[in-house]
Amino acid sequence: MKRLKVAFFSLTCDEGCSVNFLELLNKKYEEWKDFLEFKAFRLIQEKEELKDIDLVFVEGAVSSEKEKELLKKIRKVSKKVVALGSCAISGSPSNMRNFFDKETLEEIKPILSKFGHLEKALSVKDVIKVDEEVHGCPMLEEETIKVMEKYLKEGV
Repeated sequence: MKRLKVAFFSLTCDEGCSVNFLELLNKKYEEWKDFLEFKAFRLIQEKEELKDIDLVFVEGAVSSEKEKELLKKIRKVSKKVVALGSCAISGSPSNMRNFFDKETLEEIKPILSKFGHLEKALSVKDVIKVDEEVHGCPMLEEETIKVMEKYLKEGV
């Protein structure tokens, strides 16, 4: 198997999927360690290299223009993108504001503006092409293992 250049990016979320992936590495690290090179994963390293990436996992909803632009950059430099967990797949629960009544929307408008948030929270696939989805909140471990091993075997 070839060495995969892997990255993890967190948008608007609690980073539960990233934490779960770290837990998953407790089980799979010895098996995978010689085949993974992390280009970005803020929970385990400071450096973030946004180029020449084989496989990207993105967790979280898209809540700002800054996150939209980051996603577009990620897509340009990545061979495969995986939406990781419910936030990335559906935008939920961050997208709950998308369904607020007019009065509540007016009430939160200054807050959204202050923090540079979009009017509506989006899923990752609302912004870029996604190659795979891993469901769950946090992500389902077995699905994540299947996706990772599929791309390890294929070499992306």
